[in-house]
Amino acid sequence: MKKINKNNFIINIIKKDLLNKKYKIIKTRFPPEPNGYLHIGHAKSLFLNSYISKKYNGIFNLRFDDTNPIYENIKYIKSIIEDIKWLGIKINNIYYTSNYFNKIYKYAIILIKQNLAYIDKLSKNKIKKYRGTLINLGKNSPYRNQSIKKNLKIFKKMRKGYFSEQSLCLRAKINMSSNNIIMRDPILYRIKYNLHHQTIKKWCIYPTYDFSHCISDALEKISHSLCTLEFIDNRTLYNWIIKNIKIKFNPCQYEFSKLNLTFSILSKRKLKFLVNNKFVNGWNDPRMPTLSAYKRRGYDNNAIISFLKNININKQENIIDINVLESYIRDNLNINALRIMGVLNPLKIILINMLKHTEMILMLNHPKKQKMGFRLVPFHYKIYIERSDFKEKKIKTYKGLILGDKIRLRNSYIIKAKKIIKNICGIIKIIFCHYYSNTLNKNQNGYKKTNVIHWVSKQYSIIINVNLYNYLFKKSNIIKKKNLIKEINPFSLIIKNCYVEPSLFYYNKKKKYQFERIGYFYIDNNKYKYNLIFNRIITLKIKNKNNYIN
Repeated sequence: MKKINKNNFIINIIKKDLLNKKYKIIKTRFPPEPNGYLHIGHAKSLFLNSYISKKYNGIFNLRFDDTNPIYENIKYIKSIIEDIKWLGIKINNIYYTSNYFNKIYKYAIILIKQNLAYIDKLSKNKIKKYRGTLINLGKNSPYRNQSIKKNLKIFKKMRKGYFSEQSLCLRAKINMSSNNIIMRDPILYRIKYNLHHQTIKKWCIYPTYDFSHCISDALEKISHSLCTLEFIDNRTLYNWIIKNIKIKFNPCQYEFSKLNLTFSILSKRKLKFLVNNKFVNGWNDPRMPTLSAYKRRGYDNNAIISFLKNININKQENIIDINVLESYIRDNLNINALRIMGVLNPLKIILINMLKHTEMILMLNHPKKQKMGFRLVPFHYKIYIERSDFKEKKIKTYKGLILGDKIRLRNSYIIKAKKIIKNICGIIKIIFCHYYSNTLNKNQNGYKKTNVIHWVSKQYSIIINVNLYNYLFKKSNIIKKKNLIKEINPFSLIIKNCYVEPSLFYYNKKKKYQFERIGYFYIDNNKYKYNLIFNRIITLKIKNKNNYIN
């Protein structure tokens, strides 16, 4: 896949602007609302803005769009800053739109004085009705032609808290017959008496996103204001405001397609629905597409950055196969994860010709990286293998242990299945095997098979809990589905016991592990007092396109 600076129309625009000396310095910003957690869709915009500023030795601002105190919270601000830090993205400045409330208020007065804004007393529903539709043009509010003097007087009273919420608002006076509904006298200010996390009780009127965001861009001298395609119609309003408030710096807005992933929802509203209705266990549930969930699940920040660096930036809406993201995660883990053996569905083996003693086998923590060290693994005459690694009869493509045949145990000996014992239901309880003591990490004469199965010693294994995460939804293209509940995968989380090597008892909180032949795992960062819980980060192999369970 091509790198971000290739096939990127925004880079081409910036090159042209620099060539024409339109800007002395490139400035970009990432303006999240502090009303929720960042997800991978936000990360695309975050990375793009930071990448551009870094590429051109510019400045990158984080600006919290804190214009709606009803839904905002300081915990979201902390979470957003923490997520950005975790991704390794560097910020030059942190600002809040509330830093500019005084100036934004003055710019509103400038519009009123030019007869380009007015106080409207219509109800919320009537404003919507008067605005019209794509088919029907809007009609003027009866308050549209109030005098400038009256509008100024009421607006200043709004500022002082004379009126109740939703009793009136400030609207731009543009064109109620515009083909662009955004330009049909949009709301600029509304009344809200909620406490604000930054300004506390200083303000009871708040600018809308459309009014504040372009002014904030201009005040920060943002050269290229980048946003997703949903704001393409808002650009006309953006330019109208900048032109009519007569601010010195003129930023330019450019739109690009948002990130969509298969098997994923990247709508904050829909994600909130999943959390509030307990379909997931919070915003950092490892099945969620939030950055805090990715971090908890064990995704590596560098792998996410590699993914973001290699997706195309264009104006075409598309859905990226989640396997693309997972391939970056998997490649990173393959290089960096410590190896360990664990058994999910144990089947007991007794080595009938081995003395009842314990042998310690030295194993590499990574088959290709000696510098990652070694570990001692106890080998005992009673071991567990995966139940799926044994068959009574030979099957053509089967690569496990077969009754009467031989196989190699990972990093240890060749064994041969001699006899089995079943319970009254006909389920195999024990396999009796012969082990070949002269085959430690070497083959017998005439033994040419390369098949290997993993194992743990029954006596020395420790039991941990593992969360086997699958996709939250059954359908790959979930974006346009109206009934999310119907599409939820009932097997998105499977909790099991796992028997693992005793070396995992001394786990490293910062390390990821490959449970050989099972998947990649990471210690759950939620605190559990009595037992170890590991989250499956990802499977070893790419899932089938339509497979939501593994």
